[in-house]
Amino acid sequence: MLKGIRGLDHAVILVRDLDRAHDTYRRLGFTLTPRGYHSLGSQNHCIMFGRDYLELMALPASPPPALQYFAEFLSRGEGVGALALATDDATAAYAELTQAGIAADAPLALSRPVEKLGEARFTLVQLSPATTPGFQTFLCQHHTREIVWRAQYQEHALGVQAIDAVAIAAPDPDRYYSLFGRLPVEMLRAPVAAVTALRLRVADRGRAAGALRRGGFSPAALADGTLVVSAGEAHGVALSFR
Repeated sequence: MLKGIRGLDHAVILVRDLDRAHDTYRRLGFTLTPRGYHSLGSQNHCIMFGRDYLELMALPASPPPALQYFAEFLSRGEGVGALALATDDATAAYAELTQAGIAADAPLALSRPVEKLGEARFTLVQLSPATTPGFQTFLCQHHTREIVWRAQYQEHALGVQAIDAVAIAAPDPDRYYSLFGRLPVEMLRAPVAAVTALRLRVADRGRAAGALRRGGFSPAALADGTLVVSAGEAHGVALSFR
């Protein structure tokens, strides 16, 4: 893994109907941030944990070129369309990627207004889709963490504390290790590349099970007690809670 990458920042779950996805994840037992409006026209709700988060994202009717990959992803179905890797210096990380021969776009400044608090600002470095087939990968530097991570949105009925691991399926898993080698990633061999599941750490599985049942879900229970909600119920990605 490159030195400029310090961990997983967030997973982007692309959805076709943001209102419907908001309702699903609220019933799952998550606390969601108010709807955000990006400068590129996309809209989102975030699900904040201690240092990472999930982002439910929907696109405008006519996506700009910068969102074309996401539009093509959604034409095939919902799910994790991108993984964002955390960096403290997007410009330096871009230079490191270039030196390593990894194709990436130059740093791109983005922002979205946050009600009553100002503007959340980010700098992104998008990697070529060919680097991680099945999903987009980009680096994300937060300039206004105090606006994005707010205590009132980090408490969840499910008791989720963090993204524990990401499951990536691919015909050739080894190609992903240069970026994800030291991150909590589980590589699976499969004919089609995709992020298939997100494993979330919970404070108490009994509490999580109760929250899921109250939301109308009947999670499967694995032998080790891990609870699983299927991809069909969670907009294209399986969610496990352990």
